[in-house]
Amino acid sequence: MEVSTRQLRAFRLVAQHHNFARAAEALFITPSGLSVLIKELEGRVGFRLFDRTTRHVELTPHGKELLTVIQRNLEELDAAIASIGRSAKSRDLLLTLGTTPLVAANILPPAMHEFRKLRPDVRIQLYDADLPTLITMVEAGKLDLSLGIFKAIPDIRREPFFRFSLMIARGAKNDTQPRRTTTWSALDGETLISLSAGHPHQQLIDKHLARAGVKVKINSVALVEAEEGIAVIPSFGMPACRNRKVVVSPLINPVVRFDFHMISPRGKELPPGADEFTSYLKNYIANWAGRAGVL
Repeated sequence: MEVSTRQLRAFRLVAQHHNFARAAEALFITPSGLSVLIKELEGRVGFRLFDRTTRHVELTPHGKELLTVIQRNLEELDAAIASIGRSAKSRDLLLTLGTTPLVAANILPPAMHEFRKLRPDVRIQLYDADLPTLITMVEAGKLDLSLGIFKAIPDIRREPFFRFSLMIARGAKNDTQPRRTTTWSALDGETLISLSAGHPHQQLIDKHLARAGVKVKINSVALVEAEEGIAVIPSFGMPACRNRKVVVSPLINPVVRFDFHMISPRGKELPPGADEFTSYLKNYIANWAGRAGVL
């Protein structure tokens, strides 16, 4: 015997109101629709539930007996659903976010700190990893979303998040004024500290160095701060230079911009607070990038 909770709730409402019209209004259906539900339930249980007159509706003895059982079970069901809903809502206020180490160490912590003042109920767990690991974690559902330079990936939702540009970082000499801008051609003959070719923005850097016909000496160990070389960095790396003796200036001729993306599992709804945090983070980045003159 198959009985729906909608039929049981209809039965309980009629028993409470002693009136089909008022019970139908409480269930947001028509009286004829409610009558169909009651008839279906009576057909399932095999006995009449109500004695009906033109003015009044009363439970039959069998109906009273059934109501006692239904009332208890519906109350338990509603309490369980409410409890599970509260638990689910509490868990949903946890946002798991992944990004690369440079961004995780220098941009996200102060942004998260400021956002917590606005939404203390939203807890953010931050993970840093390389791009392939971040993609794997998103695919496995271990991350709600991730930020980085991602290509289009099947079964993963990808949205533009922010547009950054390439900068040049040099060791800060006490007797040298920082340059306002640097051209790509001015890098010719410099010792360049670079990342491995597997990094997306390093591939972009190498492409534009080649276009400019620039020959550089690659030094993957020396530090910019030690003035052992210079580095082409994405503008999201600027916060990492604040506490070092490093000056940064925009690269021009051409200005090279690239998109930073947000990825998340396709078909999975983001937890509450996620949209608010990502919107806040965009504004946060825009503010410091605007002050730094790199927008």
